[in-house]
Amino acid sequence: MQQSETMFHLHCKAEDIGKYVLLTGDPGRTEKIARYLENPRQTSQNREYNIWTGTLNGVPVSVASTGIGGPSAAICMEELVLCGAHTFIRIGTCGGMQADVPAGQLVIPTGVVRMEGTSHEYMPAAFPAVPDFSLTRMLADSAEELDKKYVTGVVQCKDSFYGQHSPERMPIAQRLINDWNAWIAAGVLASEMESAALFVIASVLHVRCATVLNMIWNQEREKKYGITPQPDMDMNAAIKVAVEAMRKAIQADLK
Repeated sequence: MQQSETMFHLHCKAEDIGKYVLLTGDPGRTEKIARYLENPRQTSQNREYNIWTGTLNGVPVSVASTGIGGPSAAICMEELVLCGAHTFIRIGTCGGMQADVPAGQLVIPTGVVRMEGTSHEYMPAAFPAVPDFSLTRMLADSAEELDKKYVTGVVQCKDSFYGQHSPERMPIAQRLINDWNAWIAAGVLASEMESAALFVIASVLHVRCATVLNMIWNQEREKKYGITPQPDMDMNAAIKVAVEAMRKAIQADLK
């Protein structure tokens, strides 16, 4: 790729992108994350893709929004890798599936149930969606150092938000309900929409990716305890953990 080439969807150029990237779904969240960097500036914005770049310890780091779901996240990662990026940490949200894990907890996935479509256009179903181990360990270490409550384990990734929240009105209701109950029985922690695609694509492209999620609600707590779930939309803990983990990754690479 030529240095001056502009990416078709992201509308950015390689010289505007750091090799280390913090990903988030919401375009409105990128500026908030970028404030944790030194000298951040917006480098491009198109459709759901909003990109800012600053530095951590003098090293360029970008913040990019992926939009909702695997297809747009895949485009974002593909074009960022074309720009030279090689290390990604997703900062996202999730809904809880284990009733004893309350909203406000951080979830650091160690693997993802591939109940979505995008990753299957990269690798067969038997291929696991797993994060980079070193980045995942850095996220856990950072959460402990910052005294943030977190859990690690498998999460589930889907394509349909309303297939999860209103499965009974779907023609395949019984399958959706049975699958959901199976994931819960196996200890799956939470449900989200991007990490399966990101982890599989990162494996295919030979780059690093991990995720930290803020559990904003847990619908299973109401079923078990009769407690109406209170959403926790505060993303600061997840952002701080991700930024510190990225700082660790940069320092490790410089050694």
